[in-house]
Amino acid sequence: MISARDIHKHFGGVEVLRGVSLEMGKGEVIAVIGPSGSGKSTFLRCLNHLETIDRGEIVIEGETLVSTAADGICRYVEETERRRICRKMGMVFQQFNLFPHLTVLQNIIEAPITVKGLARETVVPVAEELLRKVGLLNKADSHPSRLSGGQKQRVAIARALAMEPDIMLFDEPTSALDPELTGEVLRAIRQLAEEHMTMLVVTHEMSFARDVSSRVVFMDGGEVVESGAPHEFFANPIQARTRAFLNHLG
Repeated sequence: MISARDIHKHFGGVEVLRGVSLEMGKGEVIAVIGPSGSGKSTFLRCLNHLETIDRGEIVIEGETLVSTAADGICRYVEETERRRICRKMGMVFQQFNLFPHLTVLQNIIEAPITVKGLARETVVPVAEELLRKVGLLNKADSHPSRLSGGQKQRVAIARALAMEPDIMLFDEPTSALDPELTGEVLRAIRQLAEEHMTMLVVTHEMSFARDVSSRVVFMDGGEVVESGAPHEFFANPIQARTRAFLNHLG
């Protein structure tokens, strides 16, 4: 589903990603963990072209988004193709990014109508079913300002799903939430995992990484330090940096 090879990314003179590679199969749930500033969110944003890479190759479901030629120049496919490939991925951010002037339902149907060109009467039943799925059908006519943080994030998940992506990317979806609201968002993601949605989740929630993911990837200093099945990863980490990180978490 995702093949990222030797991804390098600089911001100014700082190398944020130093040759990150990741292969991801259909139905996998990968939790990406690591200290702040380790490149986790940047890597996620590179996958769906919110950030451009300096070197490497990204292939989504067998289609090349970007590759590096023999001359060392990184080349993306042309824009129409780029948009089409990136639409295979839905993204949920830390800060919800809902349109404040639109109702919950309008937030969800906006992209399918404007980007995909679907008819409103086609999209609304789908949106309502997604709201039912995340437990918020009763909030369809509310504006985001009337919602809790956890409710906003569940709307953001429904909005991403409305585009019918094959892959979901989550960038620390609970980090902006109070602890008591974190559980309701993680339950929604856990439900997607049970439905075998392919997901890449950058998270600080170790219990989620341990219980829900099929693989844990530990990043530090812009590199993938270690990865493995959750039980082995948490019980017997191999690398000293991984052990130090997990010990620091207590």
